[in-house]
Amino acid sequence: MPDFDELSRLTLFDKNSPSQWLIALAVAIAVYIMLTTARRLIRGYYTRMRSTENVELLEIPLGVLSKTSALFFLVLSLYIGSLALVLGASVTRVLNSAITIALFWQAGVWAGAAAAAWIDRKRRQSMGVDRAAVGSLGVIGFMINVVIWALVVMLTLDNLGVDITALIAGLGIGGIAVALAVQNILGDLFASLSITLDRPFVVGDFLSVGEFLGSVEYIGIKSTRLRSLSGEQIVISNADLLASRVRNYGRMSERRVVFNISVMLDTPTELLERIPTIIRAIVEAQKDVRFDRSHFARYNAGSLEFETVYYVLSPEYDRYMDTQQQINLRLHRELAQLGARFAYPTQRLFVATTHTHEQGAQPIPAQS
Repeated sequence: MPDFDELSRLTLFDKNSPSQWLIALAVAIAVYIMLTTARRLIRGYYTRMRSTENVELLEIPLGVLSKTSALFFLVLSLYIGSLALVLGASVTRVLNSAITIALFWQAGVWAGAAAAAWIDRKRRQSMGVDRAAVGSLGVIGFMINVVIWALVVMLTLDNLGVDITALIAGLGIGGIAVALAVQNILGDLFASLSITLDRPFVVGDFLSVGEFLGSVEYIGIKSTRLRSLSGEQIVISNADLLASRVRNYGRMSERRVVFNISVMLDTPTELLERIPTIIRAIVEAQKDVRFDRSHFARYNAGSLEFETVYYVLSPEYDRYMDTQQQINLRLHRELAQLGARFAYPTQRLFVATTHTHEQGAQPIPAQS
């Protein structure tokens, strides 16, 4: 049981009258009400400012101040109210330590909010200019938060009288064991840093990773998210992604196209000689196309095959398909006018029938 007589003899209770306690409580309540009211006004003004498209000068400071916690207001109000009382040395030390620790944690919240606002602003500015920066901002934000809260924790422990030097030395030894336990997570973290620094792909690039195809939506600390052609989201860990063979179609400046056509075996030689020239003229007539070659490439079992190579001077798949469609239509039309027939799967069967000598019949020659 607490000794109430001993408590009553403390300076906090012995030197302060009931009226002083009432004054201190009134001051604390008044300060708390003023602080919360000011925060409400700041939040309202910040919300109206954020609803506009333009980024104003006070938008980030007001956003940071709007993150002030009610717990910090409470501690600050009690500290200000306690100034109306006569306090002993031990109580003063406790209150000073409490307000200092509260200030450290609130400063951490403010710094985190400022970093988040800066990253969000950079993301919006870089979306149309530098897509590579967008993917790295998530990793940068994570590292900034780690540094901020590590400093807050160390300052708090130092204020509580903990020897930080010995703690840091102990964390260095324990960090090895922790690293071994979470090596998969650390592998993804370092892979995300590698993606950020090396930039093998950025947000918006279209990737082929093994059997998966999709455009990059987000590059995170643990994983990268792709949006597939069929609409679903594909989540791949960063370590697995870098360990795979990644084909980045977003870095494609032009598209090489190889297509083949086959004509019948009985096509006249004069027409075979003209087909590469006809194909070249058709390809060169297309917009944003560079012709490479067209040749009578090979004999097949039931056809004669021509191979053509050209470049579409655009990475867009739709542009390539539109161009190839125009080439196919014109080629089909012109070859039909010249009497060339496209090859199709055929099979010839030769049947030889023989009769017995008693019937006096001769062998029937093979026919197609």
